[in-house]
Amino acid sequence: MLVDEYEFRIRLALTGEVFMVPADKSIVEVLRENGIDIETCCEQGYCGTCMTRYLEGEPEHRDEVLDDEDREHYVLVCCARSRTEELVLDL
Repeated sequence: MLVDEYEFRIRLALTGEVFMVPADKSIVEVLRENGIDIETCCEQGYCGTCMTRYLEGEPEHRDEVLDDEDREHYVLVCCARSRTEELVLDL
């Protein structure tokens, strides 16, 4: 489980839904709690299975998979956080 000292919002671009990601949960945990199924494998940022496009905000990437070009458009929702108050996902 990912533990951090801050929370942030995620917004789903397709539905407009907004969810708070608390300090003690990952993005993928919050998505699943709200009925959004995201496929994962390792949930530690090593496999890339949960790669999701983001549209706005600045992710804090914590993965070992994405290169610099991919990081401009994608985030691994199993381990990433947000450097901004809100991160808009292409979901």
